[in-house]
Amino acid sequence: MNVADMRKEYTQQGLHEHDVASDAIEQFQRWFDQARNANVHEPNAMTLATVDARQRPTARIVLLKGVDTRGFVFYTNYESHKAAALATHPYAALIFYWPELERQVRIEGSVSKVDATEADTYFHSRPLGSRLGAWSSPQSQVIPDRDFLAHQVESMQAQFREHMPPRPPFWGGYRVIPDRLEFWQGRPSRLHDRICYSLTTDGWHIARLAP
Repeated sequence: MNVADMRKEYTQQGLHEHDVASDAIEQFQRWFDQARNANVHEPNAMTLATVDARQRPTARIVLLKGVDTRGFVFYTNYESHKAAALATHPYAALIFYWPELERQVRIEGSVSKVDATEADTYFHSRPLGSRLGAWSSPQSQVIPDRDFLAHQVESMQAQFREHMPPRPPFWGGYRVIPDRLEFWQGRPSRLHDRICYSLTTDGWHIARLAP
């Protein structure tokens, strides 16, 4: 099949201004709950886009690990490529795509690290293997082979045999503090519904965008 001939007609639902919440985070939580209830595969998977020191955009999939009125939280190694980019340009964009519901959410905002207490709480909730993995992997660095990681894990298992591993000082969380969210609902003939929230001094301003 020619790639240009691949297309899907979106017919499930519509999205109207009078049906959405007045608060952008509340609207996100509505949609997120609906995605979970619809058994969407990994509804917390999101694309994280950053800009590096060379002014080049880069993106990858990460997992949402918390959302509230303060923003959207994910965790990573502070020595990773994404962390280096955020140290230079502390702004990011997120995208959630839930094809089962023909929906997409785009989020933009500034980024800050979560505090140590919050990061510790999440780290200690992780399975032991994930905690050891955080200590074992020099994320984004070149390594010689897969055996290198296996040896690192064995070393960490020996080091923490008598007690549970604490959170590494080079590992923690970031919070994307949104100032813009867009909710996209697929519609027939590519005339999709797009409802955009922009943060102002008076709160969230809601507008419809052309598809």
